[in-house]
Amino acid sequence: MPKIDLAAIAPKRGGDYPHPFSLPLAGRESRAVGRAGGAVDFNANHVVLPPGCWSSQRHWHEGEDELVVVLSGTGTLIDESGATIMVAGDIAVFPKNDGNGHTIVNHADTNLVLLAVSPPERSTVTYSDVDLVWTPQGGQRHRDGTPYPTAG
Repeated sequence: MPKIDLAAIAPKRGGDYPHPFSLPLAGRESRAVGRAGGAVDFNANHVVLPPGCWSSQRHWHEGEDELVVVLSGTGTLIDESGATIMVAGDIAVFPKNDGNGHTIVNHADTNLVLLAVSPPERSTVTYSDVDLVWTPQGGQRHRDGTPYPTAG
């Protein structure tokens, strides 16, 4: 059956960023609904951000478009243009290689729920505000190319 049972998908908590960049995402829960449904050509993630939590570090992708839909709650889209309030039903699209570093932050007092859709990452991701770049060949690296230590 194509209907996804969210409760049956274990949430991934937090983010994969090196310390301290992961701290603003500590309460984030993401469920890979696309993968759970068998999709292989795109990622679709159901994301819950509690009050004060960020969706990601501000970033942009060289080779992948992104689309985010606010399902419930109120968030603040922060990008190169500044801050824009987003509410249930609002949609943001981030074209590949546009250099528009973006994130969504929950400044409200209730959970913010998002649906984020993009192709699998196959190109460089640049983080606008922190010393971090991700590449498919090298993973997480400083801007000068040196790798971050792996957790362990």
